[in-house]
Amino acid sequence: MSVFSKLDDVEKRFEYLDARLSDPDLANNNNEFRSISKERADLLEIVDVYRNYKAMVKDFRENKTLLEEEKDEDIRSMAKEEINRLEPAIKTIEEELRILLLPKDPNDDKNIIIEVRGGAGGDEAAIFCGELFRAYKMYSETQGWKVDLMSASPIGIGGFKEIIAMITGDKVFSKLKYEAGVHRVQRVPKTEAQGRIHTSTVTVAVMPEAEEVDVVIRNDDLRIDVYRSGGKGGQSVNTTDSAVRITHLPTGVVVACQDERSQLKNKDKAMKILRSRILEAERQKAADEHAAARKSQVGTGDRSERIRTYNFPQSRITDHRIGFSAHNIDEVMNGKLDDLVKALVTTHQAELLKEQTGS
Repeated sequence: MSVFSKLDDVEKRFEYLDARLSDPDLANNNNEFRSISKERADLLEIVDVYRNYKAMVKDFRENKTLLEEEKDEDIRSMAKEEINRLEPAIKTIEEELRILLLPKDPNDDKNIIIEVRGGAGGDEAAIFCGELFRAYKMYSETQGWKVDLMSASPIGIGGFKEIIAMITGDKVFSKLKYEAGVHRVQRVPKTEAQGRIHTSTVTVAVMPEAEEVDVVIRNDDLRIDVYRSGGKGGQSVNTTDSAVRITHLPTGVVVACQDERSQLKNKDKAMKILRSRILEAERQKAADEHAAARKSQVGTGDRSERIRTYNFPQSRITDHRIGFSAHNIDEVMNGKLDDLVKALVTTHQAELLKEQTGS
């Protein structure tokens, strides 16, 4: 039971936050009100589960006492029935509490910038790049998240060299952070006349959205170039210099955006991407153990590097990190990622529990 020793402190903290929120003076301090409201919301689930757990334990003990002291057989029988019901339920809720007590990734509540790029495999990689992004977009819709396309580089056959988007909503990073890495696809391309199976790859980078307070970027460290947006085949899509390319001189990070007709909107999108890339680089430098740096996520895009394989002839999808396989590739490509996400989250939680207990 030592693992629950700090739950009383968590509950006391929750009660203190409740009291602070009822203080009328707090209404005059928006920043403190937001901070306290967020902390309370973060603690609400664990406090609710803990209170339910304490009520169950109380009932269990009372029924044990009845079973030991009561002479009436009907009452003893009911007490025994309750004990048999409560015992496994208490074990289940204890496991839930252990998971809720695990250290949280500070970025789990954040929105993300996701970058999907064609890797090895030419046109087929570009086609799968578009299909994989579509799967993420459809999954986001099921979660109630908003997908905002920030940059895309289409090719003539319906594929994309790269797609960059921002996904906003509730705990986006906590669910999609495991998508970072090399995704390998095995199938017969539409352009293959001989019916041979080809292997190609797509790389995915998932970065938590960086707020202005997270990354300080000086104007003197930026070179901003504007130019005319280009369409397919080098055509100009408008007559103004609305496209924006921003270079962060200290790091050499370059971001270009041309999807919007407004230069100001393109600059705003480019700065969001730039800020998140710089934050990701800093996260890599400060905490390699999170394995969240963009380079380590993406690798080289070589066919031998992969976190997941999509085998279309066998309708099999395999996540190599956790040994998870399923034969529902069509569902996954239509945004049904729940089973994959749940398996990855559960495995990560199990690893953290193992580290905590030392077993």
